[in-house]
Amino acid sequence: MKPQTKKSLKFSVSIAVITFVLAAIFSVVSESILSNVIWIFGLLIVFIIVFVGVIFDMMGIAATSAVEKPFHAMAAEKVTGAKEAVNIIRNADKFASFCNDVIGDISGVVSGTASATVVLQIADLFNQGDGSSLQIVLSVVLASLVAALTVGGKAVGKYVAINASTELIFFAGKVIAFIEKNLKIRLLPNESKEAKK
Repeated sequence: MKPQTKKSLKFSVSIAVITFVLAAIFSVVSESILSNVIWIFGLLIVFIIVFVGVIFDMMGIAATSAVEKPFHAMAAEKVTGAKEAVNIIRNADKFASFCNDVIGDISGVVSGTASATVVLQIADLFNQGDGSSLQIVLSVVLASLVAALTVGGKAVGKYVAINASTELIFFAGKVIAFIEKNLKIRLLPNESKEAKK
């Protein structure tokens, strides 16, 4: 097996395991939070989850659109986040996979589950049980709204990501630099693929 293929398989397995763990954590946390709040706050939480998915999708697109050149001078002057921005761009495939596939897809699944919980809460207010007309209508309306916000948000996010990729990746670099410095957690690999032209 070629080293590149082995490396790709290893990354795929790692990302699958990370997705499983994060999805479980996010699902448990969102369900426990939603079970203790009124439906209006539950709806707000659903929209926040959708927003998180849109933001991460935008960051993933920005990583594949950005170029290293603007960050080299800043990295030489040791500007916080510049070195990390270069590393993000050099590892754009992995960064985008994490942002778009892991966080983005988990947000989609969790927002769907959270929507169902909110629908049940609203139906309970009107003493409507499982399978009632109100519950069906609410499910359709909320699912459609979440889908529209997700797709519309990602469409806008893609435009912003492509046209402001440098600013977005610099911001991401600063966030990663802060986390790595203060929490001592390594988020990006030391080794990187060939510099992006």
